[in-house]
Order: sequence, then structure tokens, then C-alpha cells
Amino acid sequence: MKIYAPTLLLASTLLLGQGSAFNVQHLATTAGGLTRKTPFGSPQSISQQTRLFASPEEQSKADDEIERLKSMAAKLRAEAMSLEAERAKELADAAERAFRKFDTNNDGEISLKELKEGLENAFKMELPEKRVKKLMDDFDTSGDGVLQLEEFVGVDRFRNRLEKLALEEKQAAIEADKAAKMEKEMAKFLEAQMELINDREPTGTEKILSVLPYLFPLLDNLQFGRFLVLENADNPLVALVAVLFALYKSIPFGGFIAFFALNFLSANPSINTLIRFNMQQAIFLDIFLFFPALFGALGALVLEGVGGTKIPPAVVELGSDVIFFSLLAACVYATVSSLLGKTPDKIPFISGLVADRMPSFEIDTSQFSAVMKKDEDIKKEDKKDKQD
Repeated sequence: MKIYAPTLLLASTLLLGQGSAFNVQHLATTAGGLTRKTPFGSPQSISQQTRLFASPEEQSKADDEIERLKSMAAKLRAEAMSLEAERAKELADAAERAFRKFDTNNDGEISLKELKEGLENAFKMELPEKRVKKLMDDFDTSGDGVLQLEEFVGVDRFRNRLEKLALEEKQAAIEADKAAKMEKEMAKFLEAQMELINDREPTGTEKILSVLPYLFPLLDNLQFGRFLVLENADNPLVALVAVLFALYKSIPFGGFIAFFALNFLSANPSINTLIRFNMQQAIFLDIFLFFPALFGALGALVLEGVGGTKIPPAVVELGSDVIFFSLLAACVYATVSSLLGKTPDKIPFISGLVADRMPSFEIDTSQFSAVMKKDEDIKKEDKKDKQD
């Protein structure tokens, strides 16, 4: 059967679906031995052009061919829909058969235990209950803890979801292992840092060394004990103390040197905490001695300027003795406490200031994080090079 060009193009349009728009520029139409080029955009325009250039017999044949192709297109669409319906019914039947197979107690629903046993029989492998529970939660849209027939999606979809869950668990295990390694490395780093900070229990030697800083305020305190020294000049111990005081005063800027030395050493974290605390407390006790001397001098100037009198010697001696014994008692308490390995932090007012003044050594973990990140980047580069 002879089919004309307009008919073929129109048939193609019908098979693709009526109403489709084409942007073809020209169509070669043969009629009466003549060839004409005409634009077209729809079956209606083609039909009109065919009537203009075709004979009645040719037009009738073209119309018959169009009807035949329309019928063929409708038949193909009906067959496709029928195949889709059959496929859907087959899938539904297969899902129902699998559901009945999983539903071992025939109660119309699949429990977690039945789902686990059914999947293990289907895949010939053991499955973790946690993974099956996650699968149940994903497909249990009703939230009643069991699967009904409409929630049962088939073994293949269960397999795909289980494979995805297995990959997620593997990735989570990798991340957990990575975090564990990071924590282990962090613990080693912190341990190494703690080695630099001597916060351990003081040894016997460190206990003895911790009391030496109190010589600094004790020697400066002797100026307030001069009355007692003069009264007991024949005492050998007093004589020894006097000699030590003289040697201390003979060192140029001895007090300033001792002050800065103790302040500098107390900031060294490798020195035991007890020693560093006593260094700071010795500094504060020595500073405490400055104020009585200052107030005494100012009081003497005021009395002499206002009334032309001086502070009675008995008052001066009594005040000096009180200051001397007060600081001596503080140093004795600190010495005994330190030799016992306890921090002497019970001196009123001063110990609180020392605790606030003690240098704190915070461990900076940013350096560790930078090193770990650099190491991880190097490993990634090595892995990439191997893959390339």
C-alpha cells in the first residue's frame, strides 16, 4: 500500500500523542507531479495542505490511513496499561506470598521476631536484631510495632534497605574507631603535658625546699625583733640569727633580688606546687611587713608635727614585738604544714590572696588538634596517590 509523505508525518504525530507541537520548518509535499515546500505545525494544517494538493482518491486513502494509525495507537496504549496492571498485580501477589511466608503464626501481621527469621531464611545469613529493628521502624508507618500487608514492601526492598543500613553501621564504626583513636592520642598528649606540670605529691626533698622561701620574710622581720635581740644578745642562737641578718643586709638590693627570684621561680610549672605556693606566700608575708613600718613612720611624723611629741618607746617596742611574733607564728605554721606535705593555706587574708595569685597552667589542645588534622590530611593524600 502506497503511503504519502503527509500521511507518514501525521501518523508519527498521532503515535507520539495528539496535540504535540513540532517546530519543523518545511515539508516536501508531492501532488500532481509537483513538489512544494510548506510549513506545518499540527495535524490540522497537514490535512488542509493535503486537500489543496491531493486528488479525492488520494485524500480518501490518506484519511483511511490516519484512522488506522489512530486505532493502532489506541490499541498500543491499552496494551501498555494492561501490562502495567498485570505487573502491579504480579508484584502485589508476590508481596502477599512473601508476607504469608513471613507471617508464620498467620495472625495477619509480622512481628520483629518473624521479620528477623524470615529475612535470615531468605538471605541465608544472620542479621543483627538492632539492624532488623531499624528496618521495622523504617517501614512500620502505623507505628504499632508490627508490619501489616500494606506495609510489607517485598524482600528486594528489604534487601536494599538492609544493605544501606549495613553501610551506615560500617561508617559509624569507622567514625567511632577514629574518635577512639583521637581520644587515645589526646590522653597521651594530656599525659605528656601533665608531666610538665609538677602537681604531684611532694617528695621529702621538695618538702624541705618548700620551707626555704620563708627565710625571706623572716630576715626582714628581724628589724621588728631588734628589742628581743638586744635583750638576749648573749644567746648563741640569737647571735647566729644576727650574723645571718647582717650578711643578708650586706648584699646590695638583697631584698629586691629575693623578691624577683621568688616571683620568677613560682611561675615555673616544673617546680612542685607546694614550693611554688610557699614562694608566693613568702612574698606576700614580706609585703605585709612594709605596711606597719610605713604606718609607724607616718604616725611618728604626725605626732611630732602636731604636738611636738614622739611615740613612747614602750609603745614602739610593744608594736614591734607584736608584728615580729605574728609573722614568726605564720612562718612556723607554714613550715610545719609544708614539712607534713600539706599546703599552708590557712593564714588569714594572705593565703586567699596567694591562692588567687597562683599561676594557672591551662593545657592548650589546639596544637594537638592541628597536628592530628595535618596527620589526617597526609593519610588522605597518600590514599589518593595509591588510588591514582
